[in-house]
Amino acid sequence: MLIGAPILQLFIFGYAVTLDIKHIQMVVADRDRSCESRELVGSFLRSGYFDLRGRVDSPADLDRPLEAGEALVGLYVPQDFSKRLARGEPAPVQLVIDGTDMNSAGVAGGYAAALIAHYAAAGGPAPPLTHQPRIWYNPGLRSMNYMVPAVICMILGTVMTAVTAMAVVRERETGTLEQLVVTPIRPAELMLAKTLPFAGIGMLDVALVIVLARYWFGVGLAGSLLLLLASSAIFLLTTLGLGLFISTLSRTQQQAMLTAFFVLMPSVILSGFLFPIENMPQVIQWLTYLIPLRYFVEIVRGIFLQGSGVAILWPQLTALIALGGTIFALSAARFQKRLG
Repeated sequence: MLIGAPILQLFIFGYAVTLDIKHIQMVVADRDRSCESRELVGSFLRSGYFDLRGRVDSPADLDRPLEAGEALVGLYVPQDFSKRLARGEPAPVQLVIDGTDMNSAGVAGGYAAALIAHYAAAGGPAPPLTHQPRIWYNPGLRSMNYMVPAVICMILGTVMTAVTAMAVVRERETGTLEQLVVTPIRPAELMLAKTLPFAGIGMLDVALVIVLARYWFGVGLAGSLLLLLASSAIFLLTTLGLGLFISTLSRTQQQAMLTAFFVLMPSVILSGFLFPIENMPQVIQWLTYLIPLRYFVEIVRGIFLQGSGVAILWPQLTALIALGGTIFALSAARFQKRLG
């Protein structure tokens, strides 16, 4: 642990953690379909900062890709764009930006404004091109709106895992676990007795964060409270299962603490909690699909800030159920085997 963990974190911080914003996913609604509008869109793609995620037919269709997290920026070019430029009139375009991640949204808006200004300057004496940015889901770009909901992820993802592992190992250290094993209690009953209290504490913490977020920090819950609680309960399968698994690998509380740190720190870094996954190397992006915390972060922020429902979040919910159920089942099997 003392040698492997620092080396692993060195590679993660060196390759995965970057504050540069590139490969911003963009969706375009080009109603003009002229040479001028295609040149404007091409200037975004040639910059190296924007990738074309897709094209839609109307500005109303820009909503779904942003709500689903498939794109960060939507560009709308109206039908009379080229005609206005030809007449020497201001030609407005609209940017729609997902403000959930205020850092990425601010940088993307700055890039877009610079590209539009450069396009207008290249047009010679024509009137300057104007644009109307519109920030969705976090209009004020408040960092608090972005970070406060993620506290739920940190509590369930790190604290519950650590305390579950520590509690079981502490019983083994004091000898009370062996005393319970020789009683008529079945291993499954003992496992539930060691996990259900922490599940209740975890859900209580979730409720506390929701209340404080609304009435102390002013971060309202835009989506369904029932869906948020259900998603948190599903994610608890992963954290409690991981805690059980760590307890089967550790003989002392110090070992349990170091093992939990070794497992949880990379999960937090690679989950998109602080750093955009899109900026990481492709190999590491593939690795993030195996991290349940990634999906839970997307679910919590989607429900809190975007008001997303099951129709939007079902891919993340499906992946979370599959990973959480698998981890809990494997950990429970190993726990019962160790008790046997």
